[in-house]
Amino acid sequence: MNSERTPAVPSRLPNVGTTIFTVMSALATQHQAVNLGQGFPDFDCDPALVDAVTAAMRQGLNQYPPMPGVPALREAIAAKIEALYGRHYDAGAEITVTAGATQAILTAILCCAGPGDEVIVLEPCYDSYVPNIELSGARVVRVPLTPGSFRPDFDRLAAALSPRTRAILINSPHNPSGMVWSAQDMLRLQELLAPTDALVISDEVYEHMVYAPLRHESAARYPGLAARSFIVSSFGKTCHVTGWKVGYVAAPAVLTAEFRKVHQFNVFTVNTPMQYGIAAYMQDPRPYLELPAFYAAKRDLFRAGLAQTRFRLLPCEGTYFQCAAIDELSVPERDLSEADFCQWLTREIGVAAIPLSAFYGDGFDQKVIRFCFAKQDGTLDNALDRLARL
Repeated sequence: MNSERTPAVPSRLPNVGTTIFTVMSALATQHQAVNLGQGFPDFDCDPALVDAVTAAMRQGLNQYPPMPGVPALREAIAAKIEALYGRHYDAGAEITVTAGATQAILTAILCCAGPGDEVIVLEPCYDSYVPNIELSGARVVRVPLTPGSFRPDFDRLAAALSPRTRAILINSPHNPSGMVWSAQDMLRLQELLAPTDALVISDEVYEHMVYAPLRHESAARYPGLAARSFIVSSFGKTCHVTGWKVGYVAAPAVLTAEFRKVHQFNVFTVNTPMQYGIAAYMQDPRPYLELPAFYAAKRDLFRAGLAQTRFRLLPCEGTYFQCAAIDELSVPERDLSEADFCQWLTREIGVAAIPLSAFYGDGFDQKVIRFCFAKQDGTLDNALDRLARL
């Protein structure tokens, strides 16, 4: 008998493989393509932020912080939310620092949903949502956003609600489409959920990338939503440090208490000097207040270049993603599926993008792909030169 036999393990996620982001980034590296697929900047963060983290390290702030997060950072987060959205969260009982937004969303789902519950997702949606729900044992209920505009369809959402609905995941500004929920949308959601016990997990990681004349409509602005919401955001997105994996959740004390029960056993706590450094850096609000103009300039540069091609541009109200339809391109490859087109675009044109079909459970194909413009202007110019052939 082979004593080195590894027992088979029944998969908790039998339908999950390698993410599209990993696949496309690896293909981009293989073919030396400009990687506009995965959503991360190719430029450095503010040196002042690095200095603040370095100072914390040199001060010996390198051991475990409190489980919910460094008090100074939680206080800075609460002050920011109150200044921007008008709702006060208690830093001690209602703000928790997390190891990025992905962990925050998983923890929110695990703390409130289980077998017999349903959790609604609005498709297309970020690829971690559904596996998170499946790990909790709850049932995924998929409600499509309106194709083309990606706006919420409240009739379909109302039809999906049931006594088993434990939570709904919303995301604005929306990845992958760049759509931003309006005040009217948020009020409709508040009204729809008022007679229910459904919770809201509001993924707001792109909150500081909403372009004029629009503003970010955080769930924190709306009392009826704030009272039932886990609000999630990310310093990785806001500070150009996606590799640091530091985010946070704001939620009423009763929800935060349940959130922390799970948080303390799946993460416990988050990188100490990063927390102190971010807390010090947040004392000046200008970096995040100026972020919309910074990314709007990159969006406009990229859109102007794509406008010279036969790509059909979809609106980009927020995020650092630009979606484009391929159905009017002059090349025969326009008839490929989104996934195959992105593979071809990476190999033959030298620009990596992400198919929107990857954000749907059934692979719904609209002939639309997603580019990331969180890149140096030179990187965008290089990509546009290559895409000009189309």
